[in-house]
Formats: sequence, C-alpha cells, structure tokens
Amino acid sequence: MPLNYRLAREKRTLWQRIRNRAQHFSTHSPSRFAVTIFTAIIGLWTFLFMLPAASASGESTSFADALFTAVSTICVTGLAVVDMATHWSPFGDGLVFFGVQVGAVGVLTLASLLGRVVTRRLGLRQRLMAASDGNPLRGHAGPVAESQAVRLDEVGGILATAAISLVVIQSIAALFILPVLLSTPDYGPWWVAFADAYYYAASAFTNTGFTPNPEGIAPFAHNVWFLGCLAGTVFLGSLGFPVLFALVRRIRTGQRLGVHVKLTLSATVTLFLLGWVLLYLLEFDNPDTLAADSPWFAPITAGFMSAMTRSGGFATVDISEMNDASLLIMDMLMFVGGGSASTAGGIKVTTLAILFLAAVAEAKGSSDIQVFDRRIPVDVLRLAIAVAMWGATIVAIASILVMQLSGAEFKYALFDTISAFATCGLSTGLTQELPESATYILTATMWLGRVGTVTFAAALASRQKRQLYTLPEERIIVG
Repeated sequence: MPLNYRLAREKRTLWQRIRNRAQHFSTHSPSRFAVTIFTAIIGLWTFLFMLPAASASGESTSFADALFTAVSTICVTGLAVVDMATHWSPFGDGLVFFGVQVGAVGVLTLASLLGRVVTRRLGLRQRLMAASDGNPLRGHAGPVAESQAVRLDEVGGILATAAISLVVIQSIAALFILPVLLSTPDYGPWWVAFADAYYYAASAFTNTGFTPNPEGIAPFAHNVWFLGCLAGTVFLGSLGFPVLFALVRRIRTGQRLGVHVKLTLSATVTLFLLGWVLLYLLEFDNPDTLAADSPWFAPITAGFMSAMTRSGGFATVDISEMNDASLLIMDMLMFVGGGSASTAGGIKVTTLAILFLAAVAEAKGSSDIQVFDRRIPVDVLRLAIAVAMWGATIVAIASILVMQLSGAEFKYALFDTISAFATCGLSTGLTQELPESATYILTATMWLGRVGTVTFAAALASRQKRQLYTLPEERIIVG
C-alpha cells in the first residue's frame, strides 16, 4: 500500500473518530454538549483577549480582566472591569463585536448549529437542542406534545431568522444611528462613525450595552432619535427569535400568533410601561437624575431607563445616584429580563407571567391556568417555579459573596449582581471597583445567567431516571 494513501486513510479515520465521538457526545447529553461548547468559546476568547495585540497599549491583559471581558462578551452582559472604549485595540474591538454575535444566538441554538457542522445535517437531535432554547421542557425525558411554542418543523426557519435578523436588524439600526454620529462635531472621520454605528447597533440588538467611545452615550443623552434607535433595537432583541419568526410569518402568511408570542408581547409591554411610570414618579424630583433634565425630557429619560432594564445595559443617568426605591424597581425588572430564546437575560417575562397567572388561578379557585383561551400545562408551571427559585438562589449567594469580598453596600452589590445574572450590563459603578476575587464571583454569575439554570441543571445530571412507581400522597400545611 503506498505511503501517501496510508497516511491519507489514517488522517481520514482520525477525523471520522473525532466526528463520531462529538456526535455521540451531542446525542447522549445535548445539555452537556451545549455547556461545553459555550464554555470552550469563552476560553478561546479569554486567550485572544490576553494577547498583546488585543490591547491598545500592546501589553498583555491580565487573566482576570480577560476572563471577565470574555464572559461579559459571549454572555452578552455588558459589564466591564476595563474601559471598553480605550483599553482594546481594533483587534480587541473586533473580538467584542463578533463575540456578542456568537453569544446572541443562545447556548442551545449555538450547539445545534455546531452539531450540524459535525453531522453535516440538521438532524432530529440538533432540532431538539435548538427547540429547547425556546422550550426547555424538551430537555426532559419522555414524549413532548407538539402544541409547543417552537415546533420541530419550524426550527430551521427560526435558525434562519436568528441569522438573518442579526444582519438585517443591526444593519438597519446602524443606518439610523449613523446620521447622528456624522452630525456630531469632532466625532471623527466618516469611517469611524460608520464602524461605531454598527458597534452601537450590535450592542443594542444583542442587549449588551458596550459603547465604542470613552464618553459612552453621554453626548447623545438628550438626542431623542438616538435614544429611540437604541431602545427600539433593544426591544426587538429582547423579544426572542421564536417571536420574531412568528411575527414575520404573520406578516407573510397571515397565520395566527400563538400563546407564547402573545404572552411575551403583552408581558414585555406591561413591564416596560410599569417601569416607565414608576421610575418617573420616584425620580422626577431627584436633582441628580431626572430633575436635572428639562420637564419635557425627564419622562423620555425614565422611559429609556425602563427599556434598558430588559437587558439593554445603556444608561443616561448615574445609577448610583438613584433613590433606593428606584434601584429596587430596576432590580426586579432586570431579574425578569426579556423573552425566551432572546438576546436578553433574566428568568424571562413568560416565567413571571406563568407565576402570576398561577396565583390568579389559585385566588379564583380554578384548577387550570388559562390565558388567551388556552390552558397552560402544570409542567410549565413547575419549570417556571424552578427557574425563578434557581435564579433567586444564584443571585442571593452571589450578592452575599460580593458584599463579603468587597465590603460593598447591599443595594449596590445586589444591583450589580442581578445585572450580571440577568446579563443586563447596567452598573452602579461597583463592578470596576471590585477586588479580583469578587470579579470571579460576577464572572460565574454571568455564566450561569446566560447558560440558563435549566440547561445547567440538566448538564449536571448524570442520567435521566424514570420512576416506575408512585409514592403515597400526603398533604402538608402551606402558607
């Protein structure tokens, strides 16, 4: 046998072994596969951020700062321990730009796409993983009814929607933002304004909140057009790719909107309006925030800040100067976050909606959770409770550790911790002042917030067990 042929055959056999093992891993434990891939990408970005070429000074960035930035970028959080506008070189800014695009598609969706690369087709397992980004119930053992928010035959369309929307919506938003930057005195050459417009658009749609210039959005804090572009782009990014897919399908074919879409839209708008009103009422007389604006512009600022709690991360006021009640309102809004399978974080608006509907049903004495003439299964309620409880537990533990390690006040530690968990990016200024040990806590919190409590819990499970018997029932006292 010729040497070249034998070497080629061995090389082909090695690649086949690697591909088969990867395919077996993705098939045997899709949740672990997703978490492994996502974490590996963070490790790669950490290494790239540590390269001297990634910093503007030409010096290597410390591991802690590089890791925090990588997690904040891939998890589309927006928190920073360095000045994002001045610390990184053009290569580093490119890493940030492409990193938020990677993180925007979601953990399981990303794993399904990579699984397609490995298997060369979008098979059932890849479709299940992608569908689980919109419905984590698919990660459970046993049959799943096809009356789902994301059906398997729609997965290909949703993946296409995710890819197309990242390009189209960001491009449109960048074109809307570009005239503002070009008309700003001494902003720089047109190509700098063009690049920064795309940076802002990507940062808004992915709900990250990074800014390319040292002043942030302070120079545009009273530009209604600029703030409206950012808020609108953040809103679209926070809805979720299944919702965007359903809205596009509604326009094209007239097909009715499902309960998931209606519930996401109604809950998102309700929380936005409620946050808008409450923040204005609590801050309108605060001379360090809204009272510093003109009377007609103060409501606009309040609305913009309410929109940013969806997971946007931009701010036009000094959050550390806000009233304690306002910080608490923003804590709650950030903890909820945006829609499922979106670029936003938090426990998701549909989770809160299900818990609220369950409380209403219990108050009415109804055995069913009903909304929009549909009944919500009990397993959805159980999942909503699990997500909310795990999220609250993570935030509580992380807040305690941050306070202990940094000596920060409770309200500031809680705010920045929730911002990290919800991958929001808003900060009281505490994050940049934290000791290295506390930054590791926020790093882990961001990772857990983006990976998702359900996905992480499924990844930790060694195997799914089926219980073939039912224990006797006994009621306990509750409340």
